Amino acid sequence: MVTFTVVIPFLITHDWEQMAPQRMRKSLLILLAVLFPSVLQAQTTVPPQEFKTPVTIRSLVEGKPLTLTITPRLAGAIHSVRWKDQEFIDSFDHGRQLQSASNFDVGTAFHGETFNPTEAGSRSGGAGPNSTSKLLHLTYSDSQLQTTNQMAFWLTPKQSSSGHPAKNKTNLSNHLLTKRVTLGFKHWDNVIRHQVTFSTPIGEFHRYAQFEALTGYMPAEFNTFWGVDISRKQLVPLTDGPGEQSHPVILAKQDRSMAMGVYSPQQPSKDYENAGYGRFRFPAAKVTKWNSVFRIRNAAGVPAGDFSFENYVVIGNLTKVRATILELAAYFATQHP
Repeated sequence: MVTFTVVIPFLITHDWEQMAPQRMRKSLLILLAVLFPSVLQAQTTVPPQEFKTPVTIRSLVEGKPLTLTITPRLAGAIHSVRWKDQEFIDSFDHGRQLQSASNFDVGTAFHGETFNPTEAGSRSGGAGPNSTSKLLHLTYSDSQLQTTNQMAFWLTPKQSSSGHPAKNKTNLSNHLLTKRVTLGFKHWDNVIRHQVTFSTPIGEFHRYAQFEALTGYMPAEFNTFWGVDISRKQLVPLTDGPGEQSHPVILAKQDRSMAMGVYSPQQPSKDYENAGYGRFRFPAAKVTKWNSVFRIRNAAGVPAGDFSFENYVVIGNLTKVRATILELAAYFATQHP
């Protein structure tokens, strides 16, 4: 074992291709895959034009398969999270996913959805088979995936939201979204690590930027809303709101047997200390929702750039989700940049 520990890192340096013939390199890769699967995990890159069927990554939580699926219909946004035969995501139109979106003011009065790049696509896509968003890159392994997406505006230029007309002049934005998703984090197998970077373009002027770093639309059976009071280490019941408050939020079934929550070590945003984690109920649509939101306000203008956020989605029964969120909070409290 010691020999392999020493030799393998040497062999997989860039020089080994010159040192070993092709057949030998292939044999060594096979050997590594068998003996050290955690060191060498198969990776697949799919050209966007060849992304025709769903991609699923997998892991085990409490010995049961956890699956996460992305689809071409949603330009690579997350369509499904499933564990113990329970679906956690209500993926109906092009808005109800586990996905990311952003909202901007275009230097005018801010109205939600009127300049709203959205990962999965646009409102006009409805429940249809195609997305207005454009997938640019996809690579995945057994339990990880990475995508880059050119986000569509939620509204077309001729549409309105709550009586306010769209401010975008095109269907497809120049805003890019890169996400990296990993099933499991450290010793927590019931955690989905979601890292996302919003790349905003030059040539736009905004005084206010709102990043919905992650949102999860859930089946209506997840009908009880809870916050995790980190300082008191306990659950607190949340009203329907709707809207945000400061506690990491959990949506659970009435019997507490299944739940999904979210925690981010980056919360809250500066000057928005009483917000960040939202919960919503939409009775007519038979869906509930949580989100993790970050905001930037700058009177001189929010500069174009890359804005990165990290969220940890937790699944299990309500007791397990609460305990894991508290453990994550304690872990990140000891970390230093």
